[in-house]
Amino acid sequence: MLKNKHILLVVCGGIAAFKALDLIRRLRERGAEVTPVLTKAAEEFVTPLSVSALAGNKVYRDLFDLTSEAEMGHIELSRAADLIVVAPATADMMAKMAQGHADDLASTLLLATDKRVLIAPSMNVRMWEHPATQRNLATLIGDGVLVAGPNEGDMACGEYGPGRMAEPLEIVDAIDTAFEDGPLKGKRILVTSGPTHEPIDPVRYIANRSSGAQGTAIARALSVLGADVLFVTGPADIPPPAGVEVVKVQTAAEMLEAVTGGLPADAAVFAAAVADWRMASESGSKIKKTKGALPVLKFAENPDILATVAQMKKGRPALVVGFAAETDDVVAHATAKRERKGCDWIVANDVSPETGIMGGSENAVTVISDKGADTWPRMTKDQVAQRLALQIAEALNG
Repeated sequence: MLKNKHILLVVCGGIAAFKALDLIRRLRERGAEVTPVLTKAAEEFVTPLSVSALAGNKVYRDLFDLTSEAEMGHIELSRAADLIVVAPATADMMAKMAQGHADDLASTLLLATDKRVLIAPSMNVRMWEHPATQRNLATLIGDGVLVAGPNEGDMACGEYGPGRMAEPLEIVDAIDTAFEDGPLKGKRILVTSGPTHEPIDPVRYIANRSSGAQGTAIARALSVLGADVLFVTGPADIPPPAGVEVVKVQTAAEMLEAVTGGLPADAAVFAAAVADWRMASESGSKIKKTKGALPVLKFAENPDILATVAQMKKGRPALVVGFAAETDDVVAHATAKRERKGCDWIVANDVSPETGIMGGSENAVTVISDKGADTWPRMTKDQVAQRLALQIAEALNG
């Protein structure tokens, strides 16, 4: 798969830079050509000589190297590659990429390229979990940047948690996937995401704390594997991923209409946190506060979108995946929900406030199917999405 592929490898400054040497070796073993770019900080961890010797190519380091500019300008260098890989991708480089900074050769190449970019983040667990880094990650993913890792484990600083750079062979696998048409090519998959907002009056509504992060990550992961994705989203905090068809809705009724209108599909993943109830009658004007009297709100049950699709007699997707957000007896309640709704899989998670999952960057799920319950370790929502997308591809390709 990688024979004669040209990889532009950007190595940033971090203890994981030593893994870049093995990554170069693995890529060349598979027939890839590697052009290395070192940031100034990277040279504190690996030498240009060792990188050049392994790559069999000149190392690019300085934006203002006039000889190199005459031979190959940074614009041409950024576009001559088939793929740009940033490994390790530090918090600083991710911030530069997300904000469009270009103050050195590496960041300028990344801003100037018209090719796909894959990053392998590596940093201290606190830096990885910081809201700024997670915002930058969401921006990059929304821009179509591919992500490999990070893994969870012991840090060089003595801490433990997510932030370890993916191993070289894991990055090679991610590069392989980037060059494939994808195991889901030719498959149409519908994904719902985010909350729904059910109006009480023109200024108030019923909602929940769903950010839409997990549904967005799933749509992105399916798209990366080659699927034609229809993404039906409520008013989520997270922007929709690039490269998918987006339908924005507000209410459960609108979501149901968008879903049924979007069929047929090979698979449907219902990750949206749809409100169970709506107002029986929405007030056309703002409900006024009256001293000593509380308003009486009459509720009606919303349509069950998952059950509607899962129980279709005609046009049902081959694979219907639901989500179950629970706060107690997670597996038992999710198992019962799967039977009741008639879907193939239920992805269950514990959204109790102490877990930090609802609206957070991580998830811990149990996938329930006719084979039983498969509990996954806690990981980032992107990692959950990637693993689920691969399982969907395996199921659809039989």
